[in-house]
Order: sequence, then structure tokens, then C-alpha cells
Amino acid sequence: MGTTLMDLKIVLPFRVFVEIKNVTRIVLETSEGFYGLLPQRLDCVAALVPGIFTYETEKEGDNYIAIDEGVLIKAGSQVMVAVRNAIGGADLGKLQELIEKQFMNLDEKEKNVRSVMAKMESGFIQRLEKFHKE
Repeated sequence: MGTTLMDLKIVLPFRVFVEIKNVTRIVLETSEGFYGLLPQRLDCVAALVPGIFTYETEKEGDNYIAIDEGVLIKAGSQVMVAVRNAIGGADLGKLQELIEKQFMNLDEKEKNVRSVMAKMESGFIQRLEKFHKE
């Protein structure tokens, strides 16, 4: 083929999720929409949103991975994706269902934790003010 293909590495906070050689194209989603990467594309950085990450190899064709929010960095032929969570090995319909159930639930849990923390901080400040007045 003569064209240098891309090497893709997807990492989670505590491990490497997958490393793929000879990637011919990548499709990713950001808050601004979907983008495609080809090997000749200039270096870039993109903030990823939860969704389906697609990559293609000559041998396997299209492959799909459900990803949580994260960041993609392309430098030369190296593409590094760092995300909080990823799920692979399922068909496209199943991945979309998993995203909605698992990743969106995490956002709801985070909101609940933040709400509880705000209430605790507020209570602490009120008691501190009361103590300071005495």
C-alpha cells in the first residue's frame, strides 16, 4: 500500500485497554460532532464524549468500542486515546445500549455525590460560623 498506517492505543486509568497496529481510519465523536482521522491527517487533539469509537483495519474491517469521555491525541502515525471506561467485543446495537446504561448512570451518580458533598460543606460552614460567633 505504501502509506504509513496508524497505531492506536486506548488506555484506561489503570491499564491499557487495547493496542491495534495498521489502522486505516478512525471515527470519533466530540461535543462538536463526528470526525474522521486518516493516516495523513495533521497532528491533533480532541476531547471525546461518551459514544461509539470506530476504527478500521485492512484485515478486520470496522471495529466498534463504546467509550466514556476522554481525550484523543494524534502525533504522526501514533494515536493515543485516554478514557475513563471502555467496552468492546459486542455488536454495535449492544454497545449503544451499554453506553446508555453504564456511562450515563455514572454521570447521574456523580451528580448525586456532588449534591451530597455540597450539603456537607454547607453544614460544615454553618457550624464553623456558629462556633466562631461563640
